[in-house]
Amino acid sequence: MDLPRIFTIRESSHRIHNPFTADKLAALGRALQLPPGTRALDLASGSGEMLCTWARDHRVTGTGVDLSTVFTAKARARAAELGVADQVGFVQGDASGYIADEPVDLASCIGATWIGDGVAGTVELLSRSLRPGGLMLIGEPYWRQAPPTQDVVEGCHAVSEADFRPLPDLIGQFGDLGYDVVEMMLADQDSWDRYQAAQWLNLRRWLDRNPDDELATKVRTELTTGPVGYVRYTREYLGWGVFALMRR
Repeated sequence: MDLPRIFTIRESSHRIHNPFTADKLAALGRALQLPPGTRALDLASGSGEMLCTWARDHRVTGTGVDLSTVFTAKARARAAELGVADQVGFVQGDASGYIADEPVDLASCIGATWIGDGVAGTVELLSRSLRPGGLMLIGEPYWRQAPPTQDVVEGCHAVSEADFRPLPDLIGQFGDLGYDVVEMMLADQDSWDRYQAAQWLNLRRWLDRNPDDELATKVRTELTTGPVGYVRYTREYLGWGVFALMRR
């Protein structure tokens, strides 16, 4: 089992597979005031940038789990590059049923709550690995403003308006699930731009190298329509953030 190739083509140059910059990721790590030796589990860990940089900067230890063989290999290489391979490790596999062998201090899913069929299911999944009093991180989109039409909804890669919530409702949902929100870090339009625009360059460079690949038509369509769709829909209507939660 692996991610479809289009995902790894689209984000081939990304170290962070969501609309966060390195500065925002570092700022979040500082804001959480993580004590040295914090044990972490990161589900859908991508290329491992959060665990690797926090291991370097805050002496975090732990495990990342991701479906992508490509991203998992990049995560292991990044850990070696930063000299933290003895602190963090990465497992290639399905994160949707992964539970830590021992309770961890920090359990996270940053931008992939489909592994639990949504926010509530992902919170429940992470709670199975989290020690009492531990910290949970959820990365999730939210509506910056209500989408006025179904075209806007679909332009933001949703099926219905109910797929995402306005920010106050998302915060309220965490409370309804029995958690206090104790920190948050939100993407801004510049960090959205960096995440999305880097994909266009990745797609174009791949297409130039692979004009006869079976995915070439799909990549060409995405490169033709993606930039306009992004500035028309996602950039204006969709927010994204990481929310730190503690059980009440």
